Amino acid sequence: MTILTLGSDPPIEVTLRRSAQARRMTLRVSRLDGRVTLTLPRGTAERDAKAFAEDRYTWIRQHVSAHVKPALVGVSSCIPVLGQRRRIVSGDGRRIVLSEDKIAVPGAPEQVGRKVQAWLKATARSELAFASDQYSKALGRPYSKLTLRDTRSRWGSCTTAGGLMYSWRLVMAPAEVLAYVAAHEVAHLAEMNHSAAFWSTLEELYGDYRAPKAWLRKEGHALHAYRFVD
Repeated sequence: MTILTLGSDPPIEVTLRRSAQARRMTLRVSRLDGRVTLTLPRGTAERDAKAFAEDRYTWIRQHVSAHVKPALVGVSSCIPVLGQRRRIVSGDGRRIVLSEDKIAVPGAPEQVGRKVQAWLKATARSELAFASDQYSKALGRPYSKLTLRDTRSRWGSCTTAGGLMYSWRLVMAPAEVLAYVAAHEVAHLAEMNHSAAFWSTLEELYGDYRAPKAWLRKEGHALHAYRFVD
């Protein structure tokens, strides 16, 4: 893997990635962590790649500066739960308690982030299983299993064996967005593609999906900015 360095104060690293499928050079700045990747067709000279990146230095700098900075979650932090922001406060007892505007977390402050993450994962599993069950029943196609991961490149997936995978961070998105992703992946149980038939199936299951789909494209990257452990 080759890394180019552009500018200074601070310098920007550009990762060169060669692809047999690429027909032209393309730049991508990750909205998750600001990493810059330049994809090259096979056989492209490194000097040409560097010239391409340098010509677009201003554009790269602007996009790197705009990405969401990671935030470590702890007492007094605000995080969204099903789209509604709650402030984390110290709690009593043994269980996390969710109220309209707060999340009360018992225990030592240094353990708060880890406990909130575990609670979010458990809540995500419950919400996504419920939604998947409903859509699966409506479709008449059962799924084989449901797993959660902390994926950065996709919010969900469906295997040919009927396994559903979701990002647990969906529990921080608005409820309608979580439901849309569940419907999207369940629709793949019938259509393992993104053909017109797939989108028609999705619309039958969920309804008008344009708003939650647009929300994920515009706002979804911000859900990856929350860090729960050092």
